[in-house]
Amino acid sequence: MSKLPKYTDESLIVGNETSDDAAVYKITEEIAIIQTVDFFTPVVDDPYTFGQIAAANSLSDVYAMGGEPKIALNIIGFPTSLNNSVMEQILKGGISKVAEAGAIIAGGHSVEDEEPKYGLCVTGFVNPNKIFKNYGAKPGDVLILTKPLGLGIINTAIKAELASQEAYNKAVNTMISLNKKAKLACESVNISSCTDITGFGLIGHSLEMAENSKVTFEIKADKIPIIKETYEYADMGLVPAGSYKNEYYFGSKVQFNNISQTLQDILFDPQTSGGLLIAVDRKYKQTLLDALAKHQIDTEFSIIGEVVKQEDKIIKIS
Repeated sequence: MSKLPKYTDESLIVGNETSDDAAVYKITEEIAIIQTVDFFTPVVDDPYTFGQIAAANSLSDVYAMGGEPKIALNIIGFPTSLNNSVMEQILKGGISKVAEAGAIIAGGHSVEDEEPKYGLCVTGFVNPNKIFKNYGAKPGDVLILTKPLGLGIINTAIKAELASQEAYNKAVNTMISLNKKAKLACESVNISSCTDITGFGLIGHSLEMAENSKVTFEIKADKIPIIKETYEYADMGLVPAGSYKNEYYFGSKVQFNNISQTLQDILFDPQTSGGLLIAVDRKYKQTLLDALAKHQIDTEFSIIGEVVKQEDKIIKIS
């Protein structure tokens, strides 16, 4: 990808330079558009639920940039071996989440594929002066995570038909939960930095934020919210391949202090429609926590660490 031609435009105020969550293009002094796209294969068997999860995941990038989604286009790959009613349920699931976000589906595109795939191309709006970026975290900030970890591991257990109903319900409810309320809570304070936790896991996305901010994140393992039974499934070896890929790419920049291999697998676990990771000045931490509670965020959230001056290791877990 490094050999692809690069183009510049002064109105493109967020591109791919910092691997941020979406592109942002300035229209006026008060309006910028946010553009993002995401799609993937089913993580659950129920087509309607899959549609909800994929849509929530796609919408998340707009919230991670501080914006409001407004227009979405369906992207779907579908095999001829399945009944069209399955596609209908997938699309209905997606529509339900887009409607909850206050946006509309304006069309889309489908192709024949061997395995179902679904997601959205989403356009949102944001004030150019109020964009959340995945850089800008400062020493003294605290780190807040707005959803529990374990989604990739539990999804692996679901595919193996080994997940309990309780674990299934908790994972699904977490994945279909929009990051809208967390984003609204962030507007109550001047946050330093923000990203959503998806395919690179907590470690990978924390690393992006910390490196781009030229700081180190010190994370407390016992403060991280983790879905019940995640440890059990990880111990059983139900760890997705993406976790090992994340460990391979990011592991050398992480310092683990008395952290079990099981927990390391969880921290590298790729998340589907995960929460927001927010860096905020310590003096505003209670204001933000109160705002998250006020907006009745329906997932577990917690302060998981703090930001310090950059050290040899970019992420330190203890």
